[in-house]
This record gives sequence, C-alpha cells and structure tokens, in this order.
Amino acid sequence: MAPPPLVPVLAVVGVGLIGGSLALALKRSGAVGKVLGVGRQLKSLRRAQELGLIDEIATLEQAAQQADLIVLATPIGAMASVLKALRPHLREDTLISDAGSTKVDVVGVAREALGERISQFVPGHPIAGAETVGPEAARADLYEGRNVILTPLEENSANARERLIAVWECCGARVMLMDPATHDEVLASVSHVPHFLSSVFMWQVASSSNSDQRFALAGTGFRDFTRIAAGSAEVWRDIFLSNREAVLSQLHEVRLALDQAEQALQDQDGQALYEFLERAALARRFWASRSGLQ
Repeated sequence: MAPPPLVPVLAVVGVGLIGGSLALALKRSGAVGKVLGVGRQLKSLRRAQELGLIDEIATLEQAAQQADLIVLATPIGAMASVLKALRPHLREDTLISDAGSTKVDVVGVAREALGERISQFVPGHPIAGAETVGPEAARADLYEGRNVILTPLEENSANARERLIAVWECCGARVMLMDPATHDEVLASVSHVPHFLSSVFMWQVASSSNSDQRFALAGTGFRDFTRIAAGSAEVWRDIFLSNREAVLSQLHEVRLALDQAEQALQDQDGQALYEFLERAALARRFWASRSGLQ
C-alpha cells in the first residue's frame, strides 16, 4: 500500500497565480491528495476546476473541517475576515499558512482572529510572482529554485514548521526562516518600493498630455521598468498600507539617492555622474550573476 500524500487535503483560499501554482506544484510532485478551492468569485473557482488546479469548490467552513493544510493566497486586507470565519470550524490538527507579502501586520491580524489557535498558523511568503493574475496564470514550476520565507511564531511547534518546510520543498523552493520585522524591512527595499516606483512612473507617463506619443515610442527599457506596475491594484494597495512604515523609510533612502544623482546632473559633474552610474551597473551585474538571473 502506498503511503498517504504529504498533504491529504489542501485548501487554497484565493486560487490565482500564487495559490493555483502551489496546488499545481503539489499535484505534480504527488504530495497532495485532494485540493479544495475557496474564493469570492464562483466563476473564477469554476475556471480553476476546469484547469485542474482544484478538485472541488468549497466554503471556508468546509475547508476548516476537511483540510490538513489551508493556505491563504488572498489580498492582505481580506485575511482577518477569512481567519475569523475559519476559527470556529478549525480542526486541531489543521495547519494554516499564508502567502502575504508582509508579515508583521499579518501576524497581528492572525493573533487577534485565531486567539488560542494561533499555534496552528505559520506565516509564509513565497518570493515568486508575476504581473498576471487569475487561475490561468498558475504554473506548476513557479516556485522551482525560488525562495520561500517562513516567519514562524514562538507558539508554532517544530512539527508544524517542518510540515510546512516539506510542503514548499516539494514545490522545488528554497525555504528560509526569518523574523517578521526583518522580513518586512528587507522586502520593503527589494520588492515593495520597486513596485511603488514603477507604478508612480507609469502613472506619470500615462497622465502626460502626449502619453500616446510616449507609449508609441517606448521600447524594452520602458517595458522592463514598468512590467510590475501591471500587478493587482488591490493586492499592492494592501501591501503598501500593511508595510507602510518600512516602505516610507525606504522611499526616504531612495529620495536621498535621487537627490545625489540629480545634483550631479545639475552641476554637470560628469565624473560624479559616471561613478554613480558605474556603481549601480556593477551592483546589478553582480546580483544578476550571483542569482542566475539576467
């Protein structure tokens, strides 16, 4: 007799790129038995079922009663209501995690919503994504070679941590452990602020009087810099508000760097401008080489 799968029943709340890709990856590796899909839009859930991301459509109550692992892949602003709805029906052995891009606020929300059941919640954040959304965006290989950060709580058991680590490793991910505050500070710099700046720039171009002409002439540099601005406004609004202090702090640092570069340009200081650009170029090349990205 074959051993039971690592996750006999998985419930994904929010079956889009992140949640759908997790389901597909676990299905591909044989690590999951049945996948329940939970969400706000029945049409989207039916599409996820057609695509094979989920096996059944379920309510939050059904997910809490049946699932061995529940993963919240919803906008951060929706997590409080979801966790509160799960709590009355939650089995004692069910593990809950999330895929939220901030962790301090999420942990606070989880503590308030789950109360004494907080030990069942292990916060997480897969560092993977794209500007595409919806069930059609899901890919079984999304997490291969990607980092997934877990920010375990002191109430979490070693078994709970190890179960969740094993789940993500089955998806091909590298799992890192970090405290929530450090996570939020680092991700503000390398994820949240880049999206903020890309969106601000895209808004400025789109609002210009000759935006049609600008878009007609835009090339690959414009495409690469603005790609992430196409992400979900609801998701990113919640991320910015949830990680507000860290984002504001990093924006201040960016403004200082911008002032430095702008001053060199105003002064026509070619050497200072060259040194600024060269340092940035070398840092980008080193990062790309080390990470295997281009």
